[in-house]
Amino acid sequence: MKKISTPFYDILGISSATICLVHCLIFPLLTILPLGLSHNPIIDLLFASIGLFAIFKIIKKSSLLVSSILVVSMALIWISILTELFFEIHLDLIYFGGIGMILGHLINYKLHRKQNH
Repeated sequence: MKKISTPFYDILGISSATICLVHCLIFPLLTILPLGLSHNPIIDLLFASIGLFAIFKIIKKSSLLVSSILVVSMALIWISILTELFFEIHLDLIYFGGIGMILGHLINYKLHRKQNH
């Protein structure tokens, strides 16, 4: 059986973080429209879980810089989601965490592409 490579997890992480960030930026605007939409932090938990899975696979084989960016970013995301889930307080940390996740995965992906060429 073929082993799944780290670039796959980087692409998964980049995709998940980007979709999550777009969701976090666009969804509050959609709640203004009378569509009956309300924010559900469970969706944020889903995105964070996918991202957490991806970074667990990546940090074992990545540089200290990339690992640090990913771990700090994921911590910001989880703090924001859990604060909203349990205390119903929205923190803007999730935006910084999402941007950090995208940057961390992009840096890691580019470093792996350099090593393979």
